Amino acid sequence: MNVVISGNAKAMGQKAASLGAEAIRQAIAKHGQANIIVATGASQFETLAALVKTEGIDWPMVTGFHLDEYIGLPANHPASFRGYLKERLVSQVPMGTFHYVDGEADPGAECARLDALIASHPIDVAFVGIGENGHLAFNDPPADFGTQKPFLVVDLDDACRQQQFGEGWFDSLNAVPAKAISMSIQQIIKSGVMVCSVPDTRKAVAVAAAVEGPVTPALPASILQTHADATLFLDVSAAGLLKHGPDLDMVE
Repeated sequence: MNVVISGNAKAMGQKAASLGAEAIRQAIAKHGQANIIVATGASQFETLAALVKTEGIDWPMVTGFHLDEYIGLPANHPASFRGYLKERLVSQVPMGTFHYVDGEADPGAECARLDALIASHPIDVAFVGIGENGHLAFNDPPADFGTQKPFLVVDLDDACRQQQFGEGWFDSLNAVPAKAISMSIQQIIKSGVMVCSVPDTRKAVAVAAAVEGPVTPALPASILQTHADATLFLDVSAAGLLKHGPDLDMVE
């Protein structure tokens, strides 16, 4: 896993978007199309803002998936990841197709629908983040590293729900749903290129554990260490507890 540290979140997002955009271009050149995964949340603000402004991406040739969605949350709720992605990505570029996770559908049926879709769309590029508890998508610790099922119904732990409330997506902790549909760990790491954006001091503990600790379900994002083409983009705050991360590249 490569680690790139930028001076601030905006610079981090620009670097992440640049690498991701080039990977999308290469996939289109090679296959005539590109399949991508897109994360949500505050960590992705700068990356997505830079990505939609990046020139030279043939967006009609791109098919998108997103990582997770709360069960039972309406699409017009401020915390809906469907709404987030429509606002920050899908409405900004002429993307070919975007397959949303419908949290208002029957969870079992929705997982089956998405499983079938992603089976025919091998992912070229995944834009992801790391949670304060080390989660990858909504795979909270201890994550299931073994299941091959692409999408799962998961329980959200207290730390995850507290993060969502703390970031201002909900009016109260009790309003944060307790369950979600999430892409599984094994499905995420099947992606050809992993672009992981993580700003902010509150992520520093999880970042250090993910980069320098053991690969363990207790810190789900540590699985990125096993990926052949993963780059972790950090700002200086998120990188504050790293001691000797692999291939560190300081960027002004």
